[in-house]
Amino acid sequence: GPSASSSHSRSGAASHDRARFDLPKTHALDALAVGHPDTVDAIHPTVTRTLTITSNGRGQYQRTKPDKYGFPRLNLTRVKSHHGFQTGDIVKATVPAGKHAGTHTGRVAVRKSGSFNITSTLGTIQGISHKRCTVLQRGDGYGYLWKEEAFSSRPLKDRVSER
Repeated sequence: GPSASSSHSRSGAASHDRARFDLPKTHALDALAVGHPDTVDAIHPTVTRTLTITSNGRGQYQRTKPDKYGFPRLNLTRVKSHHGFQTGDIVKATVPAGKHAGTHTGRVAVRKSGSFNITSTLGTIQGISHKRCTVLQRGDGYGYLWKEEAFSSRPLKDRVSER
C-alpha cells in the first residue's frame, strides 16, 4: 500500500500543499498541487486563467412548450438550423450601427425569422441579424469559459525553492 508520507494517503493534502507553495485556494490549483510535487514546478506565474468546460447538450426534440398546467403554449420549429446557424454555435457578429453597434462574440440562439440572440459573459444581446454573424465554432454541446485564477504575487522560483 501507499506509505504514510505519500501525498495521496494523508488527510488535508490540498491545504498543506497550498500553504507550502503559497497558492491561493482554487479548485484548479488544488488539483495541481496535490499528488506529485513536481507538477507545481510547471505552474508558470504568467498563466492566470483556466478553461472551464460545461455540458449544455445539443438541443431537444420537444415540439411544443407547455404552460404551467401542461397545455401547449408554443409550437416550436421542426428544424434545428436556421439561416445556416444552430443554437449553441459560437459566432462573431459585427454590427456597424444602431443600438447594438460593435463586435459581439458568444453563443447564439437562433430564430426562424433570422433575428438571433448572442450570449456572452457580458450578457445577452437580442435582435442581431443573421447577416451580421459568422460562425467561429459549430455547437458541439459544450460551453467554454476562461476563468481568471488568483496567483500569488511572489515569483515562482521563491515559492518552489522553499520545499
